[in-house]
Amino acid sequence: MTDRTLHPETLALHAGWRADPATGVVAPPIYQSTSYQFQDADHAARLFALEELGNIYTRIGNPTTDILEKRIAALEGGAAAVAVASGQAASAYAVQNLACAGDNIVSGTDLYGGTYNLFANTLKNQGLEVRFVDPADPEAFARASDDRTRAWYAETLPNPKLVVCPIAEIAALGRPLGIPLIVDNTAAPLLARPFDHGAAIIVYSTTKYIGGHGTSIGGMIVDGGNFDWSALPERQPMLNTPDPSYHGVVWTEAARPLGPIAYALRARTVLLRDLGAALSPFNAFQLLQGLETLPLRMPRHCENAVKVAAYLQTRSDVVRIIHPSVQTGVEAERARFYLTGGLGGLLGFELAGGREAGRRFIDALALFYHVANIGDARSLAIHPASTTHSQLSESEQAATGVSPGYVRLSIGLEHIDDILADLAQALDKASG
Repeated sequence: MTDRTLHPETLALHAGWRADPATGVVAPPIYQSTSYQFQDADHAARLFALEELGNIYTRIGNPTTDILEKRIAALEGGAAAVAVASGQAASAYAVQNLACAGDNIVSGTDLYGGTYNLFANTLKNQGLEVRFVDPADPEAFARASDDRTRAWYAETLPNPKLVVCPIAEIAALGRPLGIPLIVDNTAAPLLARPFDHGAAIIVYSTTKYIGGHGTSIGGMIVDGGNFDWSALPERQPMLNTPDPSYHGVVWTEAARPLGPIAYALRARTVLLRDLGAALSPFNAFQLLQGLETLPLRMPRHCENAVKVAAYLQTRSDVVRIIHPSVQTGVEAERARFYLTGGLGGLLGFELAGGREAGRRFIDALALFYHVANIGDARSLAIHPASTTHSQLSESEQAATGVSPGYVRLSIGLEHIDDILADLAQALDKASG
């Protein structure tokens, strides 16, 4: 059997690692080392010349991290993956691997608040322009593009709007132009398969559902190996012109003997080398533990979230519910088409009492944790307008789907009766 023929439940346990050939150890070890002994001088030279892959220094690669990378790449059907220290680093590196000062990318407006701020301010200050469009209109990406557009970016299940991105339609427009679609799939691991719909790159905050237990920060960039970076070389100069930072290498040529991994090879060799947001071996180990149970956890997250959405529909003090299970029309069709593994564990709603009611609701919760995170085994809640999206202006908040009375829930694995009971008592207090 190959990884391509195995089911996700099996890949989450076996991909990238079988057992240590020297000791027979079955569980992936924590390789807590900064550097690695070369076999001989020729071996070291081959590694640095990119003639073969291997361990040099933990900032750019580590055996424990390598297992995690291979496992997630296998789960996604990708060619290679690069682990980084956080989801934010994954989003930044995914773009910086293709675009530099004077270039631009086009992004959907429906984004996690941290990503929106990265794109609207930090990258802008570095000379990289991000042009925002409505992701529900695939043609908008093409209209906003020009000769300096290097990539398009969107979230599968954007937090907080939770309106599924039309990945296939957007990707199909970009490929003839030589423009890859980068998709943040953080909210939908195992639920959606962006590579099957034409995405070229997937990014994750592995901190969330993949880790699943709120213990370790991490990020992942997955190279689909399905995009021809050299088809229109003028569109992707960072991969098709000599790189002075690595003895003039052309990345699409250097990767050819190694497989369709030019994008991943440059991300590891240049960005991890120079910017250094490396995932620690210990965090990689913990994320591997979480990944092993991801296929068991995601269905429960989804099942509980659907039941919470149904309960909230019975409440007169809730004026709006944001979850794919209550969507209609094109939004519902896209959710059913792309989220084949379930509708996700995130849910939002708006209270009739606005910001003050949202504050009272949060303070009244007893079971839910009030934290700035999603994808934990525990149920979590937050009021984005005053926390995760507070750095944005009111118009920017509105563009990303945040209103004054909006509350975001990350539904956990607890018994549904206990989840609903906590929501009921908190809503009663918020509306009283």
